[in-house]
Amino acid sequence: MRGAAARTSERPRSRRLARLGLDPRKWDRLVALAGNPNVGKTTVFNALTGLRQHTGNWPGKTVARAEGVFAHRGRRVKVVDLPGAYSLRAGSADEEVARDFVLFGKPDVTVVVVDAARLERNLGLALQVLEITDRVVICLNLVDEAERHGVVVDASRLERELGVPVVPAVARRGEGMDALLDAVAAVASRGGGPRARRPAPVSEEVDAAAEALRGVVEAECPDLPNARWVALRLLHADESVAAALRSGAVAGAPSPDGAERVLRAAARQRWSAGPGLDDAMAESLYREAARVAKACIERTGRGPGRAERALDRWLTSPATGIPLMLAVLTAVFWLTIVGANVPSAMLAALLIDGVHPMLVEFGASAGLPWWAGGFLFDGVYLATAWVVSVMLPPMAIFFPLFTLLEDFGYLPRVAFNLDSLFRRAGAHGKQALTMAMGFGCNAAGVVAARIIDSPRERLVAVVTNNFSLCNGRWPTQILIATIFIGALAPPALAGLVSAGAVVAVAALGAGFMLGASWLLSKTMLKGEASTFSLELPPYRPPRVLQTLYTSLVDRTLIILGRAVLFAVPAGAVIWLASNISAGGASLAEHAVAGLEPFGVLLGLNGVILLAYVIAVPANEIVVPTVLMLTALVLGDAALGSGPGVMFEPSSAAEVASLLEAGGWTVLTGANLMLFSLLHNPCSTTLYTIYKETGSAKWTTVSALLPLLAGFVVCFLVAQVWRLASGA
Repeated sequence: MRGAAARTSERPRSRRLARLGLDPRKWDRLVALAGNPNVGKTTVFNALTGLRQHTGNWPGKTVARAEGVFAHRGRRVKVVDLPGAYSLRAGSADEEVARDFVLFGKPDVTVVVVDAARLERNLGLALQVLEITDRVVICLNLVDEAERHGVVVDASRLERELGVPVVPAVARRGEGMDALLDAVAAVASRGGGPRARRPAPVSEEVDAAAEALRGVVEAECPDLPNARWVALRLLHADESVAAALRSGAVAGAPSPDGAERVLRAAARQRWSAGPGLDDAMAESLYREAARVAKACIERTGRGPGRAERALDRWLTSPATGIPLMLAVLTAVFWLTIVGANVPSAMLAALLIDGVHPMLVEFGASAGLPWWAGGFLFDGVYLATAWVVSVMLPPMAIFFPLFTLLEDFGYLPRVAFNLDSLFRRAGAHGKQALTMAMGFGCNAAGVVAARIIDSPRERLVAVVTNNFSLCNGRWPTQILIATIFIGALAPPALAGLVSAGAVVAVAALGAGFMLGASWLLSKTMLKGEASTFSLELPPYRPPRVLQTLYTSLVDRTLIILGRAVLFAVPAGAVIWLASNISAGGASLAEHAVAGLEPFGVLLGLNGVILLAYVIAVPANEIVVPTVLMLTALVLGDAALGSGPGVMFEPSSAAEVASLLEAGGWTVLTGANLMLFSLLHNPCSTTLYTIYKETGSAKWTTVSALLPLLAGFVVCFLVAQVWRLASGA
């Protein structure tokens, strides 16, 4: 049963939750969902709340918390899905979000999701959470996968070892969710479940220092329920915890003078504990996790199947990994190109050839002035119809295929193959993951850079993410490759050649990302690349219905809606620019004529440059804008259309004829594909970069770096092309 309601909590807690951006009036119980990346945590969240947040098979997919409210046994429960984190030491932004919520958000229960097949690795986070609170439930997820790999976990023994309830589950099938909710209710009401265990000792020296500092913390913060954990973090010189004490963000925080006394005591204890403090704390955590896991795991002798091992050898081998990656991407694009032709033509026939004349006739019968009908039907409506007919079919094919690769577990293998290249470029290996995110949306790729611990390397990933071809640029690549590149090949191979051209542009983008990362790491962002561990998840059979929902609703329709939102004002601007005259020509003609010399120098034209100015809000409207501007500039003489009436092509052949009438050549098409890759980010991505960096300087660099690269590359290609052809 799902639902939402309101209830006012006690005032101090309300103020604390308000500081974290939460409204305490909408639930009776607050549950935090924590866990390492790739343990199925978001799948548990979806199973509990009925929401459909997408789960990716690589770290950092959830980089900001998601929230859902539902009802259980008459209680309103709010679940907060925290970013995946390996530790609560807050080495990266996503770990800091998770740590701060568990520590300062005061959830009634924290559910820690662990992978049954990787228990030892996942227990480190669970033990750290148990240092903070005893209101914990362990969700032992993926028990079916563990058994398939020869790992059986004794849940009862694990429960005794940890001192908190442990619930076996297979979240993607909904198994164990009712038992998990019952355990959460029992812990929240203090009416059931074992009591939490005492934290494991670290070492005699560290334990003595922690207990001594704990006394000071409790004296200054008598209401603090996790004084030992705060003491350990202060011994670890955790600046964010120190700042929380100074600012009063901690429950029962001391006065400013009391906070300084705690911090001075922490400094003395750190000095007395010696230089090996941090290593001793980390070693004790891993030692305890290994001990508990060993006591609870029984191995049946089975392991990953022969087929899985062979597949990993092929997909991650230095010799075969990258060629196979290119082959997979080529197949995806070929299916997209070939499959999108028929539905795209059908949509154009329906929306443009069918609905548009009816709207024009309706406007005439209703007595609308010519300018009102032209503005609404020839401008706003046609722009929207073109966005839908051009973008919807390829996205509806591409995104499900791409999502299937995510769910299967292939994208982490892509990151594994590219890791060494990014490290040689002075970037972080996780930038391969943010690049993969950028293929869906550059704004998402920018946010995903939070998984990179190093501020320098995180900034490199943010600034260069626009070199990933985002979803808004795929339609441009596919359409232009089909018309100009595919036409150079025999008809039987046209689709394959077009797909290969799109893959080549995407690979070129990865090359530019590596080159720009190397340049930044040698100049403005000097430094050495740091190392990281990338967990390769097991192969999982994709869930087709979930994939269709995720890709069509969470991606295709949302992105299409955003494109339509920007297409409406763009269509209005184009129509007004084409129908408002000055000096005997429309504003659009003046703008195109002014940009034409510079466009020709770049192997493009004035129409393309003006289209990219209009399309700054969203890359999705570039193709419709180019076609409409071309039709409007050609006007009556070339098309036989009335003034201000946009060209209405009903097939790819008519699109090609229109562009050829506008003076387009293979060079124009090839350079448009290059400029689509190398130009400034859309306004959404630029705003996201500014929010993530807080810097106008780096936002400007992010905008100008790809744009400058686009101008240089297009100019060089145009000059070489013309020299080679004698033009």
